[in-house]
Amino acid sequence: MAPLLARLQNDLNTARKSHDKGRVLLLGTIISDIKNREIELKRDITDDDIIEVLRRGIKRRRESIEMYEKGARPDLAATEKAEVDMLGAYLPAGASDDEIRAAVVTVIQAGANNVGAVMGKVMAQFKGRAEGGAINAIVREELARTSRPA
Repeated sequence: MAPLLARLQNDLNTARKSHDKGRVLLLGTIISDIKNREIELKRDITDDDIIEVLRRGIKRRRESIEMYEKGARPDLAATEKAEVDMLGAYLPAGASDDEIRAAVVTVIQAGANNVGAVMGKVMAQFKGRAEGGAINAIVREELARTSRPA
């Protein structure tokens, strides 16, 4: 069993014992998503696969937050935000903007001159440590900066 899955299982058992219904529901759902992913992959799941499932869960909840805020439902948005925070605790430390920017500049200096080429190389370096949207924004900023005459 992947160490991260074992940690999630232990936390689920702890939440059950303490009657924390919200946490039990969240962890049960995520563990179910992980088991489904394992079936899709037709192999034992790794921590990297679990991190991918967690990121998808966080992304889904962030989309819900946006919808709830547009629909004037701050109570439901707050619940989703709490779930994002709980799931985020299981992710490895994220890459800083400065670290991403340094990698983007290096790739651009190596000759990549469009968003797709830069994203392909930088995403591989930060897999599981940074979201695509954050990397994309930095890539666009740096490409705009390098295309302008000094």
